[in-house]
Amino acid sequence: MSKEVASGMSGDFRTLRISSLDEEEENEVKVDDDCDEDDEEDNDDEEQVPVTLGFLEKPKNWWSLLRQLFPSKAGGVPAWLDPINLPSGRSCVCDFCGEPLQFLLQVYAPLSEKESTFHRTLFVFMCRSMSCLLQDQHEQWKHQEEKASRSVKVFRCQLARSNPFYSSEPPRHDGTDKPSGIEAALCNWCGTWKGDKVCSSCRRARYCLEKHQSMHWRSGHKIDCQQLSIPPQSSDSSPGNIASKTLWTQYEIINEDECEFDTEMSEDHEYANALVSGNRMDDTFKSLLDNFEVWIAKPMILELYLSA
Repeated sequence: MSKEVASGMSGDFRTLRISSLDEEEENEVKVDDDCDEDDEEDNDDEEQVPVTLGFLEKPKNWWSLLRQLFPSKAGGVPAWLDPINLPSGRSCVCDFCGEPLQFLLQVYAPLSEKESTFHRTLFVFMCRSMSCLLQDQHEQWKHQEEKASRSVKVFRCQLARSNPFYSSEPPRHDGTDKPSGIEAALCNWCGTWKGDKVCSSCRRARYCLEKHQSMHWRSGHKIDCQQLSIPPQSSDSSPGNIASKTLWTQYEIINEDECEFDTEMSEDHEYANALVSGNRMDDTFKSLLDNFEVWIAKPMILELYLSA
């Protein structure tokens, strides 16, 4: 590594300069000029690929993250694009520990070139266990042909402009937009996955797994269950009624083109728009930073789906 690189890593990254190989090695083997020209053309093509940056902000209005507004969001519960046909079975759980995956974020990424992708959202889920994330990384190193186990999963959902769930007209974004009344009943504990199991006593509460039913029972449903008399079809699993207290804080993802982003923003403004503010750097986040190299490869899955 050259002195310029070493000094740049210890100081301001804006002053970082990587010296050419000619400066590093005097006896370098020469490469054909044609190859160099091809490489330059490839680099030019790569530079033209647009990049969108996402910043987490508290939503200005509670309704802005509802599914009929096609939000990009992080934390909380997913705003399913297709509220009926949800992932099920083994797709919903970590392949290592068998626990239900927790919602991390979703990105609204429509493709206008095709009618079938007029609406298109990518959903990212992950296991809360760092042990499972480590095992996932080791699985990726194996390069095995059979289906590998995963603790981070990405789902893609897309709809045509004319569909049973939303108006073909753009949303008004004034709080009056309404989706169709058709939607699957979700788990009352996690608010994420389809609630196929029903409480045998009140016949109202629904769950995706028996474990979530047990956790809800111990957290207070044992008492509430005796007081419920609402028919089972009116099960309420809206975000405000989710029993679990372990969901990540909900934020709206604000998109901005990289070319328009001010790279010379002040340090204070930069921290104000960071994914996690400096004064909220708790032990859990520090632990994630320590293991960041382990699961930083996961967002690459998104790139595959974005180009699909």
